[in-house]
Amino acid sequence: MTKHTFEEKLAIVSQVRKGKPILRISRERHIREHMILAWVRKYDLYGESGLHKQPNVRPTADFKEKVVRLVIEKGVPLTQVVLEYKVSKTALEGWVRSVRVEGYAVLYQQKNRGRPPKGMGRSKKHEPETELEKLQAENIRLRAENALLKKVTALVKEREARERMSGQKPSKN
Repeated sequence: MTKHTFEEKLAIVSQVRKGKPILRISRERHIREHMILAWVRKYDLYGESGLHKQPNVRPTADFKEKVVRLVIEKGVPLTQVVLEYKVSKTALEGWVRSVRVEGYAVLYQQKNRGRPPKGMGRSKKHEPETELEKLQAENIRLRAENALLKKVTALVKEREARERMSGQKPSKN
């Protein structure tokens, strides 16, 4: 997704105002028609200030409820609410969807922002409780120890074989 400058938006809106079809502008500039239409509507409603980037504002739960009630209960079109209240279309769609599923209370729930903290240190190991669990844990530990010893023995034999091939005497380490 590319960001469009204020000057670019203003030039496109002025072309639409002069009568150039939105479809043609859309194809020439590779911009979706609905985006151009939204810019024209914002320009009609707010003038040039409607084409500037809007500051990131965290809406309150009451504000969310107000705009969602407009869409759900009064049947006001989503695009009209987006223009009038300067809300992101995707955010509004998400609020409406969650209210339809869980009710208006979902708008008042506080969400934890950011990534959840990592647990510091190692996780606690499960202590075996029964005799069977103790024997199974010991069996796993002994198998791992056995596999490690086999690997070390194989590596030592491999090194000795390489040293014999190169004519050196194997070390006693």
